[in-house]
Amino acid sequence: MIIESTPQLGLVATLQYFCTTATIQLLILSAFSWVQFKSATTSLSLSLQRDSSEMSVIPNNHVATSISSSSCTFLGQHKLSTTIRTKNVWLPAKYTGICKCVATPEQTAYTTKVSRNFNIGKLQAGYLFPEVARRKTAHLLKYPDAQVISLGIGDTTEPIPEVITSAMAKKAYALSTREGYSGYGAEQGEKPLRAAICSEYYANLGIEADDVFVSDGAKCDISRLQVVFGSNVTIAVQDPSYPAYVDSSVIMGQTGQYQKDVEKFSNIEYMRCTPENGFFPDLSTVSRTDIIFFCSPNNPTGAAASREQLTQLVQFAKKNGSIIVYDSAYAMYMSDDYPKSIFEIPGAKEVAIETASFSKYAGFTGVRLGWTVIPKDLLFSDGFPVAKDFNRIVCTCFNGASNISQAGGLACLTPEGLEAMQEVIGFYKENTKIIMETFISLGFKVYGGKNAPYVWIHFPGQSSWDVFSEILEKTHVVTTPGSGFGPGGEGFVRVSAFGHRENVVEACRRFKQLYK
Repeated sequence: MIIESTPQLGLVATLQYFCTTATIQLLILSAFSWVQFKSATTSLSLSLQRDSSEMSVIPNNHVATSISSSSCTFLGQHKLSTTIRTKNVWLPAKYTGICKCVATPEQTAYTTKVSRNFNIGKLQAGYLFPEVARRKTAHLLKYPDAQVISLGIGDTTEPIPEVITSAMAKKAYALSTREGYSGYGAEQGEKPLRAAICSEYYANLGIEADDVFVSDGAKCDISRLQVVFGSNVTIAVQDPSYPAYVDSSVIMGQTGQYQKDVEKFSNIEYMRCTPENGFFPDLSTVSRTDIIFFCSPNNPTGAAASREQLTQLVQFAKKNGSIIVYDSAYAMYMSDDYPKSIFEIPGAKEVAIETASFSKYAGFTGVRLGWTVIPKDLLFSDGFPVAKDFNRIVCTCFNGASNISQAGGLACLTPEGLEAMQEVIGFYKENTKIIMETFISLGFKVYGGKNAPYVWIHFPGQSSWDVFSEILEKTHVVTTPGSGFGPGGEGFVRVSAFGHRENVVEACRRFKQLYK
């Protein structure tokens, strides 16, 4: 078979030599059957040896090489149903010498024999806030000169008050001295800080200092509590709610598969919270579960539960023998005369745990310091104290909060520190007011804001992610899509008040331009 010279022929010959599957080789040989030409230039001879991976290139006028299933190592590896006859192939060459071709086996990644955690595989996409951050990064790559304003992730922006940082600096410096150095501390937290938390936030509520466990944040304690509860419990969450409750439950194996048609995990009781029910679930429609996660003021809606509503919740838990995990991370933002702690409600000590944090009060989102309260009266069904199991988990999985952070926490609870935190909170609440007034003036239905640093805005009939994308694309402002907090958040967007004042004002100016 005579084949005319083409610039691509060298590549075809190389593919012929390296192909390892019968299918591709048949295609290559088929191509040879219909391409013909006469060589007008110098040609070369390619000798494909069965037992050698060396390709010899010998200058010659018209020297042929044989290609067949018996003369090619790679073709000879396969039992082909098609009989391949030896053909002569004329190839042009401009180079002389020896070309050595070494076949490289396909590289595959080494895998262990350890199976992946099946439950983690059930999670949908990434965790909400890293996904928001990823989209922000992609937007910046698209618009590198854009002045992007972030009102999405609830991260504080204002400096920590000096009365607090000076205490941390003093502690840090003391660690450089023999007298002031300390290593591991108590896993439950330093006694002075536990006592100060108890005195400031739980005075006259029947809570004792050793009921308080100091930690590196409420979010971390939620996961530790999940380890205490194990995989055989059922849970209920507000819908919408902070996504850590659901995701940690999925990871622990407490749920079934994700149901795309309803955008829910099976075996989770989603307690719908809407404007129509005042963002407090109709408990008469809620099935009994072992654990009830409840956040007030709520993230993301900003709604706070009244004393009457929390009394209903405690009675509901007692009736069903459930445990409430009460997240009070935003309690100091409360303007209404609503309970700041679940333990203000009679009977709560027998059915509730409370988690809290300095993150949004003192700007400790990076410093990391929080606490969890587990009363001695809270017992499992066999009568064993929940606090003792939590203490066991803490001692096993945690070495205690940073001693520098705890020094800062102790300073937060001094009269000067409390005043400084109130000033920071007041600043963010003023931001909230600016955002609320902006969207109200544009005709939107706006919720939250009064008792929390979040504004919950309704975009009826629209996808939350579509609204998020439109706002980002047209105003360069990052928000958070409501559907990321659960199916009940679809059609809403959360705007955070955590931002420098000039950025909040500028973002509102852009909102007005977009929606005027």
